[in-house]
Amino acid sequence: MPLTVFAIAGLLGIAPVADASAGIRLNQVGFTPGARKVAVLPSTSLTPLPWTIVDEAGKVRATGTTVPFGADRWSGEAVHRIDFTSLAKSGRYTLTALGRSSRPFTLSSDANDRLPVDALAFFYHQRAGTPIEASIVGATWARPAGHRPEVATCVWGKDPHGNDWPGCDWTLDVTGGWYDAGDHGKYVVNGGIALWTLLNLQERQPTAFPDGSALLPERGNGVPDLLDEARYQLEFFLRMQVPNGARISVPVGTKRAGPGMVMTSIDASGMVHHKVAGERWTGIPMRPDQDPEKRQLFAPTTGATLNFAAVTAQCARLWRGIDRLFADRCLAASRRAFAAAQRNPQVYAVADFTGSGGYGDDNLDDEFFWAAAELATTTGERAYRAQVDRSPILRAPIAGEPNWGNTAVLGLITLAGDRRHGASVRRAIIAAADRFVAETRRVGYAIPFAPEGGYAWGSTSNLLNRSMMLAIAHDSTGRRAYLDAVTDSMDFLLGRNPLDRSFVTGYGARPVRNPHHRFWANLPDRGFPPPPPGVIAGGPNSQNSPRADEPVGPLKGCAPQTCWVDDIGSFTTNEVAINWNAPLVWVSAWLKEKGR
Repeated sequence: MPLTVFAIAGLLGIAPVADASAGIRLNQVGFTPGARKVAVLPSTSLTPLPWTIVDEAGKVRATGTTVPFGADRWSGEAVHRIDFTSLAKSGRYTLTALGRSSRPFTLSSDANDRLPVDALAFFYHQRAGTPIEASIVGATWARPAGHRPEVATCVWGKDPHGNDWPGCDWTLDVTGGWYDAGDHGKYVVNGGIALWTLLNLQERQPTAFPDGSALLPERGNGVPDLLDEARYQLEFFLRMQVPNGARISVPVGTKRAGPGMVMTSIDASGMVHHKVAGERWTGIPMRPDQDPEKRQLFAPTTGATLNFAAVTAQCARLWRGIDRLFADRCLAASRRAFAAAQRNPQVYAVADFTGSGGYGDDNLDDEFFWAAAELATTTGERAYRAQVDRSPILRAPIAGEPNWGNTAVLGLITLAGDRRHGASVRRAIIAAADRFVAETRRVGYAIPFAPEGGYAWGSTSNLLNRSMMLAIAHDSTGRRAYLDAVTDSMDFLLGRNPLDRSFVTGYGARPVRNPHHRFWANLPDRGFPPPPPGVIAGGPNSQNSPRADEPVGPLKGCAPQTCWVDDIGSFTTNEVAINWNAPLVWVSAWLKEKGR
């Protein structure tokens, strides 16, 4: 049998949370009356078992029999499913089966209304260059501004492989933006997909965050709060663009870091720096304003430049009727970046210095397609449309959900509203959604996620990004199966999983409490608070065994859905990140709109 989270915690010397697992696993936050409602009962019985739901007065409100699933490779358990969707009256209930009980759960029309607000507040908490105000998020999470001002030049000197990086002859003020994750680095490629996700939500659901609905200082300015938060990151992006006339020596065509890299001088005008980060990793805990490390710009890369071009093109569309000058500034920057990427199509992220994540990507066809799709949609210009038209991505099946290194689907989602390509793109998204729904039938815990390679780093975001695609398929077709699959995904994240844990801080009976984060270190006596509500952890990672350098060590002998531990040292399972919280915002806001 696989190790439970408590066995893992015991082996690693980690204290588990005090409250015990429930005998029946379900969404720990609650359900809306009209939503699909499924619970999971671990049992080796091969025959259906009776179940009962009672209200607070002990009156029976629903009965039925379980559906045996059998052995489930993903959880390492044999399970039964319990479908109580027919229960639709608001109230508080308990589910029992096989002599076991669930925790009391609620049915309420507003069960999920708060999650989108808290999930978006994560980005305010992650802001660099500005104080986080007690009046907005509460005194527990207030802190001084980190890295203000942040003025940096390019990293230079010998890397660990002996390559001599010459640096650059310019300095940029790159104050602001969002810290990427649990560290203090700011990365354009990860910032790109996070920005796109928030901006796409605004395009698809303009009323998701009206002015005054979110936790941020710009409330009351007449602009949707989602755009206010996104603009804070966009302003930082614009500061990361290389000045006109600038040249830099970088490896061209080299896809892997290693010894003997040849530096070539390029015209870097309009390209975008890959990231800005500290010279060395800081310890934990560490408040950002106390970070002692020298800040360094990393050389511009084609990948960062294309991420930038895509989201600044989005910016131009969304701000046209709000702030024309800002929209024009974004579009001009996007054009410069796309032209620079075409001029320098093979500058990869191979600067291998310590102190920050690599975010290397050796295939940029998807980023070129994505950026061209955004520019074509914004401008309608023939040159950008031609780039889209000749891409094989437009005619290939969709392999899976998007992530920071695979961005083609982002361009396809944007093109789903295009008159020329919209119908074929929508068919491709629906076909992918059908495959995801089919996977639900293969997984004991009934989620649309059965990756043959196991669960990877950031698996919760894989599930959320799939949910975005399923939501778009539902919007295109109205088919209930897609909506139910999104609901199943959120139920898994909020407690219907073999660990009986909510992967979202502050939500559910057993939420994440110790994420990998330098400020939310959960040491209040030392001035480091617990995490605020609405932050999703990376989640189960069955591919983490090689990471023996991780402070808590590799997790072994665990089924894919159970390879997780709630420990601040577990960066492979318990870190937080902007590209993971962005789809949490998107999906939770979409479910709220659907009354789910």
